[in-house]
Amino acid sequence: MFTSLAIPEKPSGPVAPLAAPLAPSAAPSAAPSAAPSAAIAELRERIARIERSHVRGAPAKSLSLGIPAIDQALPGGGISLSALHEAASVGPDTEHAAAATLFVAGLLARLDGPVLWVLRQADLFAPGLAGAGLRPDRVIFAEAGKTVLAVMEEGLRHPGLCAVVGELSGKLSLVASRRLQLAAEQAGVLAILLRRSNGFDDPVLNEPTAASTRWRIAALPSPPALPHAPDTPGLGRARWRLDLTRCRGGEPGSWITEACDATGRLGLVPGIADRQDPARLRVA
Repeated sequence: MFTSLAIPEKPSGPVAPLAAPLAPSAAPSAAPSAAPSAAIAELRERIARIERSHVRGAPAKSLSLGIPAIDQALPGGGISLSALHEAASVGPDTEHAAAATLFVAGLLARLDGPVLWVLRQADLFAPGLAGAGLRPDRVIFAEAGKTVLAVMEEGLRHPGLCAVVGELSGKLSLVASRRLQLAAEQAGVLAILLRRSNGFDDPVLNEPTAASTRWRIAALPSPPALPHAPDTPGLGRARWRLDLTRCRGGEPGSWITEACDATGRLGLVPGIADRQDPARLRVA
């Protein structure tokens, strides 16, 4: 029966039984061992193809916010330029998103190249963007109505753009946000969603999405103009409370900063910028 094995003949004596030296499972042992290795190799190749499809070649770049306390909380030391991000205002400004719009404009002001700004309705005051450093001649405005997400996804596939911004009111599904995230990764383009809502505490704004970061910006009173009247707000540089409520690969936090200047840069608030406890920075 065992023709594949060479059994030496003995000159005399009874023939040794074959059961002792031969293990029945020895012969077919090679076949099962080949199957797992082939499956593992195929699985590794599939994973490599998936990783290659999501990488554009060069490592993802980041845009620093210019404040070490904030940059240290972000993976890569800043806002990833190949990802989807969300920004929304807090309180009465949730509907119009003025503070969030200026925050986004300040980020875009420090990038090079044209920007596609997708509007739900034509209510954006373009010269106001210049106050945060974003010149209107760099912005391509597209009024898309209810097709903001579709226009954003198409814009992310257009070469030559440095960023795509979309204003969205209402629900954002995981599927839709994931499509934008993948499009931003593959194109290497910054994508930002400005979330707006008629309600201050709309639960839709807190539902999970595929965005890498989620920002909430609240406008605070300007510093007092008179040193001897610290309780009287002045007309100084506007202040914001920046809440990083979600950060993939980073740490959420809360900071009080000076609003973006004419070059798009944030500023430190003297006296409270170095405080470590975010709870002490929150304003009721």
